[in-house]
Amino acid sequence: MAHPKRRTSTATRDKRRSHHKLTPKAVTICPNTGELHLRHKAYVVDGDLYHNGQLAIKNYASVAAPATAGDADSDEE
Repeated sequence: MAHPKRRTSTATRDKRRSHHKLTPKAVTICPNTGELHLRHKAYVVDGDLYHNGQLAIKNYASVAAPATAGDADSDEE
């Protein structure tokens, strides 16, 4: 297995890492609703699901909704 012959200096290491930075997410404003949202992703406004500025699903209910408190109590018994 390969291993370095010489120790990498801190300057060389830092120069290499100078391009390892995060870039901000691409956020846009919907022309129809005026909401900020991630590009190429569906988003919910007032219970309706929008995609590409158009209404996709009216009265949208998230599938990954958190469990209600009543369900947690029934599991403990």
